[in-house]
Amino acid sequence: MLTLAVEKRDKAVATLSSLRAGGLIPAVVYGAHYEATPIAMDAKEFAKALREAGEATIVSLSGLGAAVPTLIHEIDRDPVTGYPRHVDFYAVTKGEKVQVAIPLVFVGESSAVEAGANLVKVMHEIEVKADPMDLPHTIEVDLSALKELNAQIHAKDLVLPKGVELAVEPEEVVVLTQEVAAEKVEAVAADISAIEVEKKGKEEAGAEAAAE
Repeated sequence: MLTLAVEKRDKAVATLSSLRAGGLIPAVVYGAHYEATPIAMDAKEFAKALREAGEATIVSLSGLGAAVPTLIHEIDRDPVTGYPRHVDFYAVTKGEKVQVAIPLVFVGESSAVEAGANLVKVMHEIEVKADPMDLPHTIEVDLSALKELNAQIHAKDLVLPKGVELAVEPEEVVVLTQEVAAEKVEAVAADISAIEVEKKGKEEAGAEAAAE
């Protein structure tokens, strides 16, 4: 489990802009059994935790007394730079299931794709329910099951870790193969008669000019 050091934030003392100027990110941690608490953390340390944990892995917050297991629930990013401006952490409780979107990782090779078919990834993450401590970091999708055109892998076909269950319809399509659409090349036929008429008109105009 990843650990991230945080500190309680006094809204009356430090403004959000002053925190960010000091290399900190303002945040809040809350949960069904945890009172909303404003906090702040080192921007570089948070970036490191985000790379390693993503938004589907437990991050333990230290510096608030007892360690608080959380999920990164929401990140507000600067629209220009993309850097996090504020983060919401959701405090989880062991034994109480949560619903989270887990990233999908596509592995293996599809013989249909190797033969020239298109691979269409309908989903890039999938909603599951599980005890917070059982949440996987990613879920694999084995593309080797796609052996022919129009083959599909459904949510129900995914191999989920013990204690993890789908939170979407089992028949939802995750990935499929389809025929490559042939590009239509439309030949533009030249209107020879129009060209000849135009040419003849120019010749007649030239002859009239010479006569004058």
